[in-house]
Amino acid sequence: MKLSPREAEGYFARPDPGKTGMLIYGADAMRVSLKRQQMLAALLGPAAEEEMRLTRMAAGELRKDPARLLDAVKAVGFFPGIRAVFVEDANDTATPAITAALQEWQAGDAQIVVTAGQLKASSKLRKAFETHSNAYATGIYDDPPSRAEIERILGEAGVRDVPGDSMSALTDIANEIGPGDFSRMIEKLSLYKHGDSSPLTLEDIDAVAPQSTEAALDDLLNVVAEGRSTEIGPVLRRLQAQGTNAVSLCIGATRHFRTLYTIASHPGGPAQGIGGLRPPLYGKRRDRMLRQAQGWGAQKLQNALTLLTDTDLQLRSAGQSAPAQALTERALIRLAMLARAR
Repeated sequence: MKLSPREAEGYFARPDPGKTGMLIYGADAMRVSLKRQQMLAALLGPAAEEEMRLTRMAAGELRKDPARLLDAVKAVGFFPGIRAVFVEDANDTATPAITAALQEWQAGDAQIVVTAGQLKASSKLRKAFETHSNAYATGIYDDPPSRAEIERILGEAGVRDVPGDSMSALTDIANEIGPGDFSRMIEKLSLYKHGDSSPLTLEDIDAVAPQSTEAALDDLLNVVAEGRSTEIGPVLRRLQAQGTNAVSLCIGATRHFRTLYTIASHPGGPAQGIGGLRPPLYGKRRDRMLRQAQGWGAQKLQNALTLLTDTDLQLRSAGQSAPAQALTERALIRLAMLARAR
């Protein structure tokens, strides 16, 4: 049977011990792994490894020994409780062994949990689970995590008192970094807040949030768009130290100001303009971009884009003699001064 992403979220939290098994597949191996971990933890409990109720095997091993999976499914455990066999990195070459185990499965046998990469609709492995009357298959896609999913991750880490502004900040971060990095950040946040029952603040989040090149570039562009010209130098030096070149800075600035222009020039006004962005903006980042677009206005943003286009052409010109970083810094300072102009 096939589970939709929404149905799968509920099932991962409360898996049915009477099911034959589940296939979890998707292009992002980390997202698939996190969902598999969540499901097995909910199905087997925290002591499954110690009580030998979880058997792991690589799908590649089944080509040499197809009977290994069925033997593990039928094996009698030393400890009472639900058992599972986890088959990792499966593809269609492992389908015969997995299909045989699905067909021979009986109540009381170990559940068969299989993970795989991206699978086409015609995949034999997908069809084996989707057409089975007592097994599930679900795809994991690269969608931003929902608020409910973020709340679940926080709850599992013991972080519970989260005000609205902090949740918005966490949502922004979750949308910008990978699921593995976000889970590790929440683990650090849990340790950081250990023994502290006060509400989660933005300062707490800043203390553990990963500092990437993208985050530093966002800092720089916000400084420029908000007219804080004296702060450009230090942030620019940090980006240069991380290896960001002048052309990349100019491209990033053009993208940022083009988004602001799209918001400000919308016929229905900036509020409708920001609501129509795809992908959408969330939380504090959305509020900040809206304020910037309203402060600049469409005409000044058009002037800013002209300045950035001219700078980009200069940077790419074969006859350009001025240092590229100096050209970019000058353009950013001029933009910051334009932001303050009336």
